[in-house]
Formats: sequence, structure tokens, C-alpha cells
Amino acid sequence: MISTETAVHALLAKLPPLRQEIAKVIVGQEAVLDEVLVALLAGGHALLEGVPGLAKTLLVRTLAQATDLPFRRIQFTPDLMPTDILGTEILEEDHGTGHRSFKFNEGPIFASLVLADEINRTPPKTQAALLEAMQEGHVTYAGQEHALPKPFFLLATQNPIEQSGTYPLPEAQLDRFLLYIRIGYPTEQEELAVLSGTTGTARPEVKSVLAGEDVRQLQQLVRQVSLSPELLSFVNRLVRATRPATSEVQFIRDYGRWGAGPRAGQALILCAKARALLQGRFAATLDDIRALAPAVLRHRVLLNFNAEAENLTSDDAVAALLKAVAV
Repeated sequence: MISTETAVHALLAKLPPLRQEIAKVIVGQEAVLDEVLVALLAGGHALLEGVPGLAKTLLVRTLAQATDLPFRRIQFTPDLMPTDILGTEILEEDHGTGHRSFKFNEGPIFASLVLADEINRTPPKTQAALLEAMQEGHVTYAGQEHALPKPFFLLATQNPIEQSGTYPLPEAQLDRFLLYIRIGYPTEQEELAVLSGTTGTARPEVKSVLAGEDVRQLQQLVRQVSLSPELLSFVNRLVRATRPATSEVQFIRDYGRWGAGPRAGQALILCAKARALLQGRFAATLDDIRALAPAVLRHRVLLNFNAEAENLTSDDAVAALLKAVAV
């Protein structure tokens, strides 16, 4: 618990330099960076989706450099096994006594910042190995629990245009991601800056400005940000309106197949609080909720075949919900 106002302000003063260090490498994509930082401060995990070449992996690597968190990258492939992620037991022998025993050898999931690159290229059995780690903060092997480091932040990437040889994430797995972040193409000026900055000899040096303990304290601070009872009620009604059987929103009644669960409401509130803190405020607003609703809900609102036939997406559903549900 942070005890003094001075300590709080000292901690918050580290957030602008964090953005500046990441911006040395990542050109533009401010909204994407904001959402990644919101997920980090809220203590959740994020799924990044974008076509190849949009610096998804570079963004995660740069974040690891700027935060000084122990970082591991796991390249997901069709032959990846759960033990390649979680770890396995090895037989060790004491050369003095000759006694043999099994010792758990930790896998790459045992890091504070983990990049699950191209997560949809591995079969569901291996994807499911992440569920316990993402939700509980530990893994179980041979009946024994092994705690993951704190903070533990998993960023996964996937490519939306190549479907051959991929395994779409099941709904239960998607629900474990606090945010589903879509990365679009850069603007003309941003792309020009990328071309200019990456084809010469200069290489920006990213300094570490945030330690693991700072991240833990910021995550505690997020939960102390206030949210009015009116906004709490709005989030509750917004999430409940995603469920077709009981929703009063016509779009959801016509095109909804499945709605979001209570975890979506928890995610939206924590993310709104994290966004407020990221902007130096100690009270979340309606703008915070509206800004993060698409990334929180787009993977939790499932549409039916009629919606697919009319090229409607879950982002259209979220827009309809935000328009129809009164504050």
C-alpha cells in the first residue's frame, strides 16, 4: 500500500517517461499503446491482432525494455506442447549420496512479461495450458502448484488474414484476455517516419524507467481510483444488455448469439480506472468507459449468422449498445 501523497505523485510521474521511451521505437499507434498500458496497470492480459509488419512483437519487446520486467517470448507453432510452456520435471542425482529425485524445471511462462507470439498457430490443447496461468497466477504440474512471478503480464499476438493452419481461440480462452486490441495501418506521416527511422544506422536506446515493484504499486493504486455509483450501474446495465435473451437493445436481439459475463463488467471498470490513472486522474469518467468498451467487449459479444451475412461485426454491436444504453 502506498502511504503518502508524495509517493503516489512520484509513482505517477514515471508514466509519461514510460510513454516517451516506448515512442523512441514505436512510431504512432498511441491508442494501441494506451490500451496496452491500461491492461498492464489493470493487472490483466491483452490480445493484439494485426496484419504482419505492424510492430506487434516490437511493441512488446520495447515495453519489456522500458519496464525492466523479466521477459520471455514463446513462438507458438503447431508442434508446441504444454510442457514447452509450463515446464517439466527432470530427474536429478545427488553425486554425494547417489539419491535421485525429480525437480520441476520452470518453462518460459515463468517471467513477468510473456509474449505469446502467433498464439492461434498452436492446437487448443496447448492454448489451454495458458488458462490457469492467466486466471490464477500459477501453474499446476503433477499435482503441485507453482506460483508465477508478480506482476505477471501476458501479451499474445495473432494475424487475422491467414486462416490456414491456425486454431481460433475458444471463447473461454478469449474471455481471459482483459482487452482485445486491434492494430491498424499507420497514417501516411507515421509510415514515412518509420521508413526514415529504421533504414539508417541510428538505433534508439530504450532506458528502463519502471521497475516491477512500481508496476505492482500502480496496480494497487488503480483499485483505489473512484467510480461513481451511477457509472457502476451504467457498466452493469451495459454488460447485461449484451445478452440476447434479456436485452432491450434491438441490434442485440436481432444479431446477438451470446453475451458477455460478469468478468466483462469487472474488466471494464478496472480498465476505466487504469485509464484515469494513466491520465493523472483519481476518478474514472464516462469517457473512460466509452473509450475502452470496444476492446473489453468485442471478444465477449458473439453474433449470429444473420450478422455475418450482413457484414456486421462485434464492434458494430458495441457501438449500438453505447448508443442505446442510457447513463
